[in-house]
Amino acid sequence: MLDVRRLRLLRELARRGTIAAVAEALSFSPSAVSQQLGVLEREAGLPLLERTGRTVRLTPAGQNLVRHAEAVLERLEEAAADLAEARSGLAGALRIGAFPTATRAIVPAALTALARRHPRLEAMVTETDPAAVAHALRAGDLDVALVHEYDFVPAPREPGIATEPLYREAMYLAAPAAGREPPDARPREAEEPAAADGPGPAEQRAALRAHADAPWITATPGTLCHTMAVRACEAAGFTPRVRHLVDEFPTVLALVAAGQGVAVVPGLGLHGHADPAVALTRLRMERRTKLAFRSGSAGHPAVAAFGEALRAALPPEPATGADGGP
Repeated sequence: MLDVRRLRLLRELARRGTIAAVAEALSFSPSAVSQQLGVLEREAGLPLLERTGRTVRLTPAGQNLVRHAEAVLERLEEAAADLAEARSGLAGALRIGAFPTATRAIVPAALTALARRHPRLEAMVTETDPAAVAHALRAGDLDVALVHEYDFVPAPREPGIATEPLYREAMYLAAPAAGREPPDARPREAEEPAAADGPGPAEQRAALRAHADAPWITATPGTLCHTMAVRACEAAGFTPRVRHLVDEFPTVLALVAAGQGVAVVPGLGLHGHADPAVALTRLRMERRTKLAFRSGSAGHPAVAAFGEALRAALPPEPATGADGGP
């Protein structure tokens, strides 16, 4: 009989590529991971791994077993969801991953509603970069998470992970207001071009290109936000000259107000922002937020309850008033 825990290790090896990476992610020693995979090979009755020096790769049989492991683990999640639904009331820990802007602008109201409806459910939030969410969900470190993708950075499909659309928000170019007409902080809509002559609307490219020689403020390399800003500038015909690397959008906006550079900021990043020293131009770009969870757990009552609370907490127009101003 194949052991589910060892199947999970094999799946993680297929995703991460090395035994050391699997060991680090799951808090095991490399020797323990190797030993368990060896036991799995004996249970399977044929080689699942090919070892060449320090590298390891899956055999065709190993790759096929990973596909079966995905199906088995998904069915186990469905079984856990059915059992949870049969219990009277939700209780216990719900481990939630969220990126910083959602943690600040959406999650607190959702947690308040969740606690009111399910007082025995203990929601535990960890700020998690979307790029790390899939591994954390598969490893069992998180039960549900908020992830996002941008027009210039589509999210790849992650085996064993399912998502549901949650929220769409506009992107804004934030620049020092001095010298702008009018010099205020109201977003200005970019007009639709008569004809597209490139990867994005002409007005958007022009708005970004107007700051081609300015210093830029982006998130740290390796994050989706950083990649989005760089690719948007490249689509406009230039490579941004990055001066500051900052992940928190309130700090980004403070640096823009101080004349330290320009940045691209999502609508939720403007939550609570009202600084006349920053001029905002609405771009024809979007950030799309999704709810992510292990495949098969969509019907888990705790996951469903958190999703319901999140949707009730979403602002109708992120960080903007009725007149379009922040």
